[in-house]
Amino acid sequence: MVVAVSIAGVGFGAGPAAAAVTSRGVTIPDFYTPPAALPAANGSLVRAEPLALALSLPGINSSLPGSATRVMYKSTDSNGNPVAVTGAYLEPAADWNGPGSRPLVVLAPGTMGQGDQCSTSLALQYPLILGVNSGQTTVSIGYEILAMYQLLAKGVAVIQTDYPGLGTTDRLHPYVNRVDEGHAVLDAARAAKALPNTSITAQSLVGLYGYSQGGGAVASAAELQSTYAPDVALTATYAGAPPADLIKVTEAIDGTELVGALGWSVNGFLQTDPSLRAVAEKYLSDAGKAALADLSTMCVGDALFGYAFKRSTSWTTTGKSLADVIEAEPSLRSFIDQQFIGSRKPTGVVRVATGVADNLVPHGQARTMAADWCRLGGKVVYAPILLPDVFDPLLNHFGPLLADQGTAVSWLTDRLAGRSATSNCGILPILP
Repeated sequence: MVVAVSIAGVGFGAGPAAAAVTSRGVTIPDFYTPPAALPAANGSLVRAEPLALALSLPGINSSLPGSATRVMYKSTDSNGNPVAVTGAYLEPAADWNGPGSRPLVVLAPGTMGQGDQCSTSLALQYPLILGVNSGQTTVSIGYEILAMYQLLAKGVAVIQTDYPGLGTTDRLHPYVNRVDEGHAVLDAARAAKALPNTSITAQSLVGLYGYSQGGGAVASAAELQSTYAPDVALTATYAGAPPADLIKVTEAIDGTELVGALGWSVNGFLQTDPSLRAVAEKYLSDAGKAALADLSTMCVGDALFGYAFKRSTSWTTTGKSLADVIEAEPSLRSFIDQQFIGSRKPTGVVRVATGVADNLVPHGQARTMAADWCRLGGKVVYAPILLPDVFDPLLNHFGPLLADQGTAVSWLTDRLAGRSATSNCGILPILP
């Protein structure tokens, strides 16, 4: 049984069961199944279709806050192979009141999960997805809608990426893979400009927006732009709470409400580098293997209900934590080190926002990324968010997202309107 709930009251039908792909009882639309062959050029459109926004109002000339198109486009994964990525382009109903062409923002979602039913483009159509099938349940909430709609209200066009494997049914989502996510962000900008009948132009400036997993994705994209996508006119990036150092994030997240994210990471690592399976066989217990298989189809809500406050020590044969395993195994440590963000100068101005009390995606490692970029000559606006420590890691992490979101959207929009920003690298050493 599947129930997909939206404000507009739209639901999934049962549909034909024979060829349909399902994830935890949710039928994935055929759109998300990639073709056998993909175009050669990165950012090329594979397919597109109108997307009905669940949260919209009638307007004079068009629905508010705008109209949407579901897209699939070609990108390149961290192994150099072609990959299909889905997402959604949103055309604002509001006018752009700044100079030049209407700008474009690529929104990289925060953690949604690893099941195909968790994709953000699907959440635009169904903001609340509930599924039940053979004892498995799922719940997915489209929380990134708020940021997208704030950008649309300012007359900024938005394209959000689902990332590889989140929605598309041909592979697992390679969660927090630096290159896969950075490429998907940059190629989303190319795909948006390839869409016909939009109000953006070849001259439209591009901004990036992301928090948490999305903050890491856009931070990576800002580092990769000069070599991977120099044609993308990247002007400014908002990187909120980026997981720049996965060693420190792994240590912090273990035993919290979001420990399931460690399973998503391991699943993605094993898919990207099959040689790591020997390490997994060495350490993963039967309980650990079962947990990883279970998590591979889960959304955030499912992981919270099923795995909150568990520790990765319960997944290993030795009782070692995942952080201990990384420390003990050079091949795994080398793979994790390759995910580090902060060793390459970013393109454009970057606002790095991080909650000082954030102990889920630790404040210190995000601050270090900003400092590293400063040393590389990057133009960085470091923004420590001062909120009280509420002694709950998940709330300490999501509090800054809500408290800073309006400021972040306005900051990014100002940059796209040509207003300059002054780097505060000089005073970063005295900031918290």
